[in-house]
Amino acid sequence: MRTLGLDLGQRRVGVAVSDPDGSMAHPLLQFEPRGRRDLVATVARLVGEQEAGRVVVGMPLLLDGTKGEQARRTEAVVAALEETLDVPVTTWDERFSTAQADAAMREAGLGPRQRRSRRDKVAATLILQSYLDAGRRP
Repeated sequence: MRTLGLDLGQRRVGVAVSDPDGSMAHPLLQFEPRGRRDLVATVARLVGEQEAGRVVVGMPLLLDGTKGEQARRTEAVVAALEETLDVPVTTWDERFSTAQADAAMREAGLGPRQRRSRRDKVAATLILQSYLDAGRRP
């Protein structure tokens, strides 16, 4: 079963998708939604196109593990997705995913402009891969 992973940024949403076996995450795209309705409609379309059986949304917890303002906004998006989608929607701790994405792209030799244009979908890939790896632990 494919799983769709989302990194909800302030302006952009990064999207990743797993392989059919649910073992490897791959960056798919990033987009700039025009409001929550557009975000939910785009994710619903992607779930259908990718034949995804689950959506994993990165939850931006604070360093101490509590929920701040951004986490509350994410919860509102998750609630809207749950109302619309016919597949389960799960949250997953995304602390440091953007920093890890930047570091990985910097290591790969990408410049600032290239990193900015890929940051959210790479972060979504890291979030989704972490979720997939946790599911395979004995």
